[in-house]
Amino acid sequence: MEFKYLNGYSKDILSQVEQLIQEEKLGDDIKNKYSQRHRIDTDKQLYEYTMDIKNRYLRKSQPLSKVSYDGKIILENQALGLHTYMPRKQGKKIKVKNEIKIASKFKKMPIEFLEHIVVHELAHLKEKGHDKAFYRLCQSMEESCGQVELDLRLYLTYVDIYKEELY
Repeated sequence: MEFKYLNGYSKDILSQVEQLIQEEKLGDDIKNKYSQRHRIDTDKQLYEYTMDIKNRYLRKSQPLSKVSYDGKIILENQALGLHTYMPRKQGKKIKVKNEIKIASKFKKMPIEFLEHIVVHELAHLKEKGHDKAFYRLCQSMEESCGQVELDLRLYLTYVDIYKEELY
């Protein structure tokens, strides 16, 4: 069985996932670990939540001008959130306008999944690529970064297979 959201994971993990699917326990495992969805429903709440994390860990990074949910982000293209930056010339200076967009699907997911995507996009303020420094920064902001990413990918795999949401 091939899982598009689990590319790059070990054969051991993939066989465990296959077993959970065969036993029809994947959804139960996810629901038991992440029992309820968060209540950050508006762009304003999302902005405040994101700024709280940014101010806690990346106080000296570039400012954020906008944070919002975006219904146009397609999960099938492996995009869960986007960090964009637009250089603008103001007189002799160049100002950068940073924006973060989070897939609207995350309005109805557990807070741990939302936090993971926000941390990932905030890390792009300092590290543009997905290299070791980037993942170290993510780990410093979210201790269980690797596990939450795997669980999120398992949830997306569940939705892909069963065509139903858990939250």
